[in-house]
Amino acid sequence: MNLIRTFWQSQVGKKIVMAVTGIIGVLFVIGHMIGNLQVFEGAEKINAYGRFLHHTVGLELWLVRAGLLAAVILHVVAAAQLTTRANASRPQGYRRRDPQVSTLAARTIRWGGFLILVFIVLHILHFTVRSFPGYQGTVTIDGTETVDVYTNLITAFTNPLWVAFYVVSMIALGLHLYHGVWSSMRTLGAAKPSATPLRRQVALGLAVLIWAGFTIVPIGIFLGFAR
Repeated sequence: MNLIRTFWQSQVGKKIVMAVTGIIGVLFVIGHMIGNLQVFEGAEKINAYGRFLHHTVGLELWLVRAGLLAAVILHVVAAAQLTTRANASRPQGYRRRDPQVSTLAARTIRWGGFLILVFIVLHILHFTVRSFPGYQGTVTIDGTETVDVYTNLITAFTNPLWVAFYVVSMIALGLHLYHGVWSSMRTLGAAKPSATPLRRQVALGLAVLIWAGFTIVPIGIFLGFAR
C-alpha cells in the first residue's frame, strides 16, 4: 500500500495514471463510436446491438462501466492535482508565460475536459438512465424486450439543441484527444522527443477519426439520413 501511495503522490505517477486511464477512454470511445454508427444501417441493426449489450453481455457490461467510471475519476483527480501543483510552483500563472510549443488543444485542455465531463453526465442521463423527456421505451427482438435505441436516437437528434450540444462537445473531445493521445504516448515512452513537436500525425489522425465518427451521427440523423 505504501508503494501505491508513493506512486500516486508523485508527479510522474499521476502522469502515468492520466496516460493509462486516457488510453482506456480512447479504446472505449472507439468501440462506442462503431456501435453508434450502426444507426445508419437501420433500426433492426442498432437495436440488435443494444440487445447484445444489455442481455448477452449483461454482468460484463456493468463491470466495464465500473472500470470506465474508475478510470474517469482517476483521470479527473490526477489532472486536477497536477494543475494545482503546477499553479503552486508558478505563482505567476500560465497566462503570463510564453509557451515554447503550444496548440489550441493544449491551451483549451482544461476547459475542454470540463465540457467533456458535463457531456458524459448528460449523455448517461439521456441514453443510459433515460431520464429525459422523449424516451421511447423498449422494443421486442427475438422474444426479448430491449431498449429501443434507434427511436431514442432519432428522437434526440431531431432536436436542434441536442444536436448543437453534441457537435460542440465532440469538437472539445477531438481537441482533447489530439493533445491527450500525444501526451500519453510521450509519458509512456511510446513517442520520442522530436525536432518538430507540433507534428503529431498519429494523435491528429485518431482525433479526427473519432471526432468525425461521433459528429456524423447527430448531424446525419438531423438531416434525415437515418430515418
